[in-house]
Amino acid sequence: MQLKNKVALVTGGAVRLGRSIAVALARQGADVAITYNSSAGPAEAVVAEIAASGCRAAAFQADFSLTSDMARLVDEVLARFGHLDILVNSAAIFERGEWDTTTEENWDRHFAINLKAPFFLSQAFGRHVKARGTRGHIVNIADWRGVRPGTDHMAYTLTKVGVVGMTKGLALALAPEIQVNAIAPGLILPPPGANETSVVRKAAELPLARSGSPEEIVKAVLYLLDSDFVTGELLYVTGGEHL
Repeated sequence: MQLKNKVALVTGGAVRLGRSIAVALARQGADVAITYNSSAGPAEAVVAEIAASGCRAAAFQADFSLTSDMARLVDEVLARFGHLDILVNSAAIFERGEWDTTTEENWDRHFAINLKAPFFLSQAFGRHVKARGTRGHIVNIADWRGVRPGTDHMAYTLTKVGVVGMTKGLALALAPEIQVNAIAPGLILPPPGANETSVVRKAAELPLARSGSPEEIVKAVLYLLDSDFVTGELLYVTGGEHL
């Protein structure tokens, strides 16, 4: 897919990996809508940066714990841009909780934001693309833990197991018009609340003995959007951590 004049919706596009993806898509000529929950200031900065590159951009506030916000979000993006070609499901939370400390509130928040919201956004996106009679792409940001679950971050990990399964199911359901793929990042950015020291220490344990950068995720996204013959794929960008 050539990205010039296409419209992309990047959830969580105000910060972290979502921000890098949103800016990169604009550099390739796409108009970009981003979502934010409480990061209004960073969202405005991303919109300004994209607009300065000559592409259209807009930020939409959405609470991903509310399913009702998903259909409204797609309607608002369509009203602003006219159509949608790309959906990047990047927004997620990552909160600790072992098997014996995970609470129902922790469980429900993770499943609502990390799995339920992306599914219903994908549903609304799929209906739009199929009704329009065009082609589209969905890229889900998963996690290598979705294939190799551990004992920590239980609710988070199980949502990523779900994202991997959702990617495969939607790839079948939305073909041939829409390609659906996922990316499993590894050690790219420090988790919220962590520092660079923990990243350096962890990186030494990886097969490639270093951490990655958001640019590595951007390259993976652009590859999946460029391909016309890849769907249902989980692309590891982990430096070998998933091994």
